[in-house]
Amino acid sequence: MTGVRVRDDESFEKALRRFNKFCEKTGILSDIKKHQHFEKPSERRKRKLNAARRKNRKFPQEG
Repeated sequence: MTGVRVRDDESFEKALRRFNKFCEKTGILSDIKKHQHFEKPSERRKRKLNAARRKNRKFPQEG
């Protein structure tokens, strides 16, 4: 269970901002979006292959 403790001198808005940043950093929101709809294995392979191509284009292998 994800959560943050509100400090004594901290406003609710700051605590909420800290919570949102924590969720973004751990990848919880992207994981939820990924699990909203069923993805066929062929679609998953295609998505991973495209991601690998994008990554390889940004950082080409040397030698």
